[in-house]
Amino acid sequence: MPKKPEITRTETIARTRLFRVEQVDLRFSNGREVCYERLRGSSAGAVLVVPLLDARTVLLIREYAAAVERYELALPKGRIEEGETPLAAANREIMEEVGYGAKTLTPLKCVTLAPGYFNHTTHVVLAQDLYPERIPGDEPEAIEVVPWSLDELPALCALEECTEARSIAALYLVREFLQSSRGRA
Repeated sequence: MPKKPEITRTETIARTRLFRVEQVDLRFSNGREVCYERLRGSSAGAVLVVPLLDARTVLLIREYAAAVERYELALPKGRIEEGETPLAAANREIMEEVGYGAKTLTPLKCVTLAPGYFNHTTHVVLAQDLYPERIPGDEPEAIEVVPWSLDELPALCALEECTEARSIAALYLVREFLQSSRGRA
């Protein structure tokens, strides 16, 4: 394992409501010095939830994605609030976005988006044994809930409105998790 570079200086160069942009000066073990920029988000991170209505049906949501200026078909997700655990955040998010709570929540993996310049961590959580429960969220419009069969993941990934990499990765993680769980049963 290579030796981590030494951080010689860090400076915040921009700040928004959600993010902070930092300039980071590094010195590598070979003596080379470089300047990077990195985006810092909430230290608590976020959750991305895979709600299973039954053994093969996942509940997706269609909501507006401002950065790509279109509606995206993806999994429910959101920030982990102050003092909230990832599992509590996952249950809250599905209650807000799909109108269900979960009796069984299983953490599967923490993933990053672009670790070279963004510190954001997303906790992927499988939600099972769903029950109807809706709580108000902060969404500006009603979110459409779209049931989808895990057996049809290639067709989902072929859709132009399904490009969110975290959701795609999480769906394949869950499919593999369920297949391996059945093999052990």
